[in-house]
Amino acid sequence: MPATSHPRIRGTAVLTDPLLNKGTAFTPEERAALGVDGLLPPAVETLDQQAERAYEAFLAYDKPLNRHIYLRQLQDTNEVLFYRLLTQHLEEMLPVVYTPTVGEASQRFSQIYRRPRGLFLSWSNRHRFQEILRNRPHPEVDVIVVTDGQRILGLGDQGVGGMGIPIGKLSLYTAIGGIHPGRTLPIFLDVGTDNEELLASEHYLGRRDHRLTGKEYDELIEAFISAVEAELPGALVQWEDFATTHARPLLDRYRDRVLSFNDDIQGTAAVVLGALTTAASLTGTPLANQRIVVLGAGSAAIGVSDMIRTALVDDGVPPQEAAFRFWVMDSSGLLLQSAPHLTPEQRTYARDDAEVGGWKLSERGVPSLTEVVRQVRPTMLIGLSTAHGAFTEEIVRQMAAGCDRPVIFPLSNPTSHSEADPADLARWTDGRALIATGSPFPPLLVDGREVQVAQANNVYVFPAVGLAVTASGATRVTDRMMVAAARAVGRYAAASAPQDGPAQLLPPLNRMREAAREVALATAVAAVEDGVAPKATEAELREAIAATQWTAQYTS
Repeated sequence: MPATSHPRIRGTAVLTDPLLNKGTAFTPEERAALGVDGLLPPAVETLDQQAERAYEAFLAYDKPLNRHIYLRQLQDTNEVLFYRLLTQHLEEMLPVVYTPTVGEASQRFSQIYRRPRGLFLSWSNRHRFQEILRNRPHPEVDVIVVTDGQRILGLGDQGVGGMGIPIGKLSLYTAIGGIHPGRTLPIFLDVGTDNEELLASEHYLGRRDHRLTGKEYDELIEAFISAVEAELPGALVQWEDFATTHARPLLDRYRDRVLSFNDDIQGTAAVVLGALTTAASLTGTPLANQRIVVLGAGSAAIGVSDMIRTALVDDGVPPQEAAFRFWVMDSSGLLLQSAPHLTPEQRTYARDDAEVGGWKLSERGVPSLTEVVRQVRPTMLIGLSTAHGAFTEEIVRQMAAGCDRPVIFPLSNPTSHSEADPADLARWTDGRALIATGSPFPPLLVDGREVQVAQANNVYVFPAVGLAVTASGATRVTDRMMVAAARAVGRYAAASAPQDGPAQLLPPLNRMREAAREVALATAVAAVEDGVAPKATEAELREAIAATQWTAQYTS
């Protein structure tokens, strides 16, 4: 979007528009034409020179939160420069613009708020949502990320601070997926908060009421979807960080009505499936023959289980037999058929009570994780519980005694909620464990050399899904599309792994943008096969993806 294509915008208005502003990269001719002569230092820099200077400024901040604030200010000032910097240093800056630092930024959103970005839709304005959507900064939108802030990472209800998540997610849609930054829109649905600390804070910027529930909550969501249908009918809606009680019902209610998916349910599941597929290959045991224990029974954990089960069925395993590969646990213990509180999705994985007849039961009458591991002898252990340290030394050593290459994924975010530290897992298994985490951890020292810990971050999937549906013209996101994305992640990881290096469960972070194109291609092909995108050959889809993927560079 060249600055000179907007002749009506001149002077300081150009410099305050982050998509038009080129700062010190404006040439003398552009400065004269746009009326910014004298408003900038006389030096004319290239984009790379600006990025080098910005990187030095970034490094001058020692705290991750301060680095986050700096990058957000840069994004609000000059988006091309921001994305050039981010893509050049993606591996280093990913933990700063997103997890884990975005968690702290969300907690302190009201204190560090600087400049508006995105739209805030509140209960009092529910009858005007369509009108408010017309206030969006740019008319054409490809991707919307929306949250109500109730389940931010593993930090719980952050109220209006939840807006930090859609902003962070969409920056990765652009940096990795290549969605044009002017065609993204973060939205926060302010339904109140039950966080008493926020409600008592004099600085809190959100609605000072407890959360809407029941019919009122449903009415607000319906008003939002209706406004999107009317104003932005082709935009992808990503549901983000909704509580378990809302996440699955919202996905099921609207997935066949608007182009949408839930990243916590489907995106997390896809990247985990991709990493598990690679791990299964490395262990020499097909995924269908694995014994999988899942700690956590919320929307993300059930979503992961559902995605793996879908893949198993796709590989020819009967549905009931596929479900029998799982032992899923909530905070009380193993899910059993006799439990009255289970949701229909959870009940799919509940075990017959007779199966645990001879097992040691807790005071609540269900087997604990320790007992499940002892009895089941799992080959894969997945954590999505936010229970810090739940994978104890006793549990891990017990698991390692039953299989040569235990696959252990402590996936809860942020790091303070992780079920285990990878260094401990490596030590307790004598370096045999195949590990992936939800948040970044320091490299492990294995046989005298550093080995990166695979981070099962959704960034391997959601930017590619956005790129796929935008390039292919898909009207829906199907389960097969997400499974195709997951398998593509695994294939790319295997293809990009160094032959003489350690096992690699996921693609290297510094090749995410390239990986996104391959994952997008597989997703787009599945969309065409499922009949939710116009007919196109693989070659045509690859060309469309390349044409859609935006690159951070100035235009004259």
